[in-house]
Parts: sequence; structure tokens; C-alpha cells
Amino acid sequence: MRKRSRKQEPEINQIAVRIVKDSTGEPDLSNEDARKALAQALGRLGGLKGGKARAAKMTDAERRESASIAARARWAKKNR
Repeated sequence: MRKRSRKQEPEINQIAVRIVKDSTGEPDLSNEDARKALAQALGRLGGLKGGKARAAKMTDAERRESASIAARARWAKKNR
């Protein structure tokens, strides 16, 4: 005789974790789209401050060299 299947009820600990996450506003990372969106937001934050932090650490000569390389790359794209 086949066993009857029935829906498993969520464990009390799982319910408690979900309640805490909802109350603290912590994002639910079980969804892949939510994880991707969070990773994109974190990457953008790092990207926004990256260039300024790098430029602050460079000397004037290093900054000038970096700018000339970037300018050459931009002009090379326009001529294609």
C-alpha cells in the first residue's frame, strides 16, 4: 500500500528565523534574483569610491601617466 503524502509543516526554528529576518529588514537571500541584486548594489558602492581612492593615493606623475593612457584609449575607440 502506498503511503499518503502530506505537506510537511515548516519547523518551528525556520519560522522563528523568518520572523526575525522580517522584523530586522534583513533581505531574504534564498531567492537568486535577490542575491544578484544585493551583489550588484555592493559592487556599485565599491565602484563609486574606487577611482577617487586610487587617485588620492597616486602621486602627480602617476596620475598624469594614468590620465594620458586613458585619453589614448578613448581616442583609439573614436577612430575605429
